[in-house]
Formats: sequence, structure tokens, C-alpha cells
Amino acid sequence: MEIFRADNIHKSYANHKALDGVSINVKQGTIYGLLGPNGAGKTSLIRIINQITAPDKGELFFKNRKLKANDIYNIGYLPEERGLYKKMKVGEQAVYLAQLKGLSKSEAIKKLKYWFDKFEIINWWNRKVEELSKGMQQKIQFIVTILHEPELLIFDEPFSGFDPINTNILKTEIINLKNKGTTIIFSTHNMESVEELCDDITLINKSKNILSGNINDIKQSYKSNIYNFKFANGFDHLNASLNHQYKILKHAKNKYSETLKIKVLDKNLETNNLVKHLMQFGTLLQFNETLPTMNDIFIKLVEQTNKTQTTDNKEPNKN
Repeated sequence: MEIFRADNIHKSYANHKALDGVSINVKQGTIYGLLGPNGAGKTSLIRIINQITAPDKGELFFKNRKLKANDIYNIGYLPEERGLYKKMKVGEQAVYLAQLKGLSKSEAIKKLKYWFDKFEIINWWNRKVEELSKGMQQKIQFIVTILHEPELLIFDEPFSGFDPINTNILKTEIINLKNKGTTIIFSTHNMESVEELCDDITLINKSKNILSGNINDIKQSYKSNIYNFKFANGFDHLNASLNHQYKILKHAKNKYSETLKIKVLDKNLETNNLVKHLMQFGTLLQFNETLPTMNDIFIKLVEQTNKTQTTDNKEPNKN
């Protein structure tokens, strides 16, 4: 079921077009990746969703109706640029920010103490923000963002400033939130995190949506029909036995096994036929398909669209 939708969003600043007809459709209880290089338009869209700015054109829907001003209380936003007041005490500031989201002081303190204990920062309650590391400040902002239990969370580069251990702690909490039914829009440059966390994605480049869909479906659609095989026994005549429909890309062996990377040149061929053929030459130990990573797809599409746009923008030769 859909919880949020942005239809045909346009936004310009002076002579810069930040968004050019971008649309996203976010299903309830999922993690939705909003991807793109720097300057692509991601933050502009996030600011519009949070009603910090308004679109020049297009419509926003929340829970199957047009987005309203008070829907902001059902949205939690962790921006990439952090905004804590450095001279205020940590606990005092966290309570203040929680009250802005509609929590009473007593409720805010109770919930904050639970999360501060969980993140092992309770000893910093009465310290000033400026005494905290960037990662610890990030933990506090994460806590304040989720404290009022919004139905929709928006995280813009949430792992910035975190070491690997704290990154994993945050990832675990994000997955826990999803399992409890929270919907999350997740903007990042880290494609490894996208593969770990996201169900669906939209890739924006040069203000336009260039790819949307389910991550697994996207990876399947961009696969290159390359398979890895591992055998227990050696074989001498395999290469000669393969016809023009297959190509060996890599062949390696050690004392105990041999590995092969084979590309199927005809996409209509059944993989079973290749497996059956290879099993004549040795005992098959392992077999898997090589799928492209989201990082591979990201780079490929961004480079393609940049190249196409550069070509389209060239003036014709007037000589």
C-alpha cells in the first residue's frame, strides 16, 4: 500500500533547474532509496517533502490524499547538515526538539533516557553539544528524529561521520523501525548500504528521474549473463567443447579445485543446458550467477545520461 507519492515535481532556483518532472512512489513499511550524484536534485526533493520549500509544479500525496501542513508531525527528517546548538546542554536541547514535535516534557524525557541508555550516551546528558564528537552528535539527532514515532522517516546521508561499528548500530535500528511498520526514505551515496537496506529506489541525475523500481528487479534487468562455476576435478577439453553460444572469461585452478567464469552469449539459452554440459567434465561444487552491484548500475547510468546530455547540448557544426 502506498504511503507517499510525489507526482511530476518541478523546482527551479534562479537559473538552475533542480527538479524536472521527478516522481516517486513509496510503499508503506519499506525502505526507499533516493539516489544520485551531488547536485542531482535529491535534497531539493527532500526539502519539498518536508514542506521547507514548495514545488513550482507537481503534487504531493500522503496516505492517499494531498499532503497537508500538519502532516509534518507524521514525518521525521534527519538532514545531512546537522543543526544542534553547540552551547546548549545535550539533554536540554533534545527535550526542546522533542517538544517541537508534539511530545510533552515528561514523555520526551522518558523516551530520551531510554534511547540515550540504548546508544550508551546517557553520561553526556548534561554536557554541552560542542564537547561531543561528530558521531555522538549524529546519534543525538537520529534519536530526536525518530522519538515522536512518525510514520515516515527521511534520512539524508545518515551514516556520515560514523565509524563502522556505529554505522552497524544505526543500520540495525533502521531495520528495526522498518520491521515495526515505519516507512523510510533513505538518501545516500553508499551503494553498499543501499543493497543492504533498500527495497525500492529512484536514481536522479541532472534533475531528472533516470531509473526507478525494485532493487532485485533492477539488478536482474541489468545482468550480463555471467556465471561462476567451481569444480572438484580438473578437465582438459572443456574450452574446445563449448560452442559459439558461450565464452570462458576466466579459468583458474589450485590443488583442490578449478573455477570458471562463463558468459552466455545468447540470452535465450537455458542455464540448465550449460550446467548439464559442464558436469560431464568434473564434479560441480558451486554455481552462481554474477549480478551487477547497485554501484555498477549507478555509475553506468549516470555516465550514459551525462554523455547523452552533453551530445544533445552540442551546437551543430555551422561550417
